[in-house]
Amino acid sequence: MQRKSLDAWVGIFVLLGVAALIFLALKAGNMSSLSFGQKTYTVTAKFDNIGGLKARAAVKSAGVVVGRVDSISFDDNTFRASVAMNMNDSYKFPKDSSAKILTSGLLGEQYIGIEPGGDTKNLAAGDNIKMTQSAIVLENLIGQFLYSKAAEGKDDSK
Repeated sequence: MQRKSLDAWVGIFVLLGVAALIFLALKAGNMSSLSFGQKTYTVTAKFDNIGGLKARAAVKSAGVVVGRVDSISFDDNTFRASVAMNMNDSYKFPKDSSAKILTSGLLGEQYIGIEPGGDTKNLAAGDNIKMTQSAIVLENLIGQFLYSKAAEGKDDSK
């Protein structure tokens, strides 16, 4: 009798461990907010540089997740990255909204931030967000800073 009770508790503990591992795997894979029954509409935006943006990254507005990045591709005609975003149908944004790639924290993961515009018409499925701001690449900023400091040093030596 006591052996069966111990086996049952061990089984429950193992099941809880497996459930915790699945939860952590979904969190690490950025898939914890899968919404299978929720309706979405797809909009695209083109960026000069997407940095480390990945598919399934969050699309946020005012800190609220309003969608997810569906896919990222390269446009051979404009030589820009084309990002398709699945937006939750319950959130509507004006057609003149802007999108920019932001980083959560100093070196955290990147996401797309949507800033609503003032147009009376809303984005619909298949629309393109025209105003975009690319990701800030830390290496480029450091290079610009060093170049400007070197230029200051040349001017001072005259």
